Formats: sequence, C-alpha cells, structure tokens
Amino acid sequence: MALYDQICEQAIGNYGLITTMDAESLGVRRKDLVEWVKLGRLTRLGHGVYRIEHYLPTEYDRYAEAVAIVGKDAALWGESVLAMHNLAMVNPLRVQVATGRRVRKALPRWIELVKKPEGASEDVFEGIRCQNLARVILECRGKLMTERLHGAIDDASRRGLLRSGEVEMLNKEFKR
Repeated sequence: MALYDQICEQAIGNYGLITTMDAESLGVRRKDLVEWVKLGRLTRLGHGVYRIEHYLPTEYDRYAEAVAIVGKDAALWGESVLAMHNLAMVNPLRVQVATGRRVRKALPRWIELVKKPEGASEDVFEGIRCQNLARVILECRGKLMTERLHGAIDDASRRGLLRSGEVEMLNKEFKR
C-alpha cells in the first residue's frame, strides 16, 4: 500500500486529520507531507496538523481540528462542549480547548486556550476528547439562562449523552 493511501486510511477515521507524529509512525517523512501539501493532496491546518483534501466534512470537524491543533492532552472545554452537542442554543465565537501544559506554538484566532484543572473529568464523544458534559452544565450555571440549561439536561438525557446518575445529580443541583 502506498504511503499516501496509509495516511488517508488513518485520517478518514479521524475527521480527515493526520498529525506529523501519526504520519511518522506510518513511516512517512515530513518531507513527504510538505510535498503533498504542494500537490494539493493535504492542507496544513496548524503546526504538525494536516487534513486530507478529499475528506467529506462533518458537523464535528471544527472541534476535532481545534483539539488536534492544540496537541496531545488537549480537550474541548466549556460552552464549546455544549455547542458540539448542539445544546442550550450556544454558539461561541471561539472554540475553547483546555490543556494542562504550556503551548508555545501559534494558534488560530478561532481557538481559545484555557488551563485544564488537575483531575478534571473528561469524556470522549465521537472520538473527540472533551470536558464531561454534566460538569459543563454545572459550570455554565450563572453564565447561561437557567431555562436553556434545563433544556440541555432534558435533551442530553433523551439523547443518551448523560448517565442516569448525572441526570439525577443535575436535577438535584438545579432543584428540579
């Protein structure tokens, strides 16, 4: 199998994204990635992150891209988690991504970097690391209208995004 085909196979399962580290683990040199960018087969999204050109976009691409660009221990955070789940009618201008390490590389303006608290609970949704949804809803209390958060709890519960214990805890916290 050709190297580019291996890159495509791995990228398709990751929102069309491939990192330099992933490529190197397949035996692809950085020089090859640069050449494929010149040929229009890949688009460079950020430091060490590329997207294959023939990838069909999904509604989660922006979030997966933001987490990939920030790096290893990055996770989608705050209201951006609600936006990814299409809950509470939020549409933040910037995608919040949390990390516990220092990020020195230049990030696109549409990504907002936040400090990840130690021991923060995280989940994985559709292959994207993110803050625990129940925790997000609790932290948005006072920032978003209570009715929207109640609706988010109901929608998330109905769609199976919250565990039964989390639904009970949230209803108790919101005195419902």
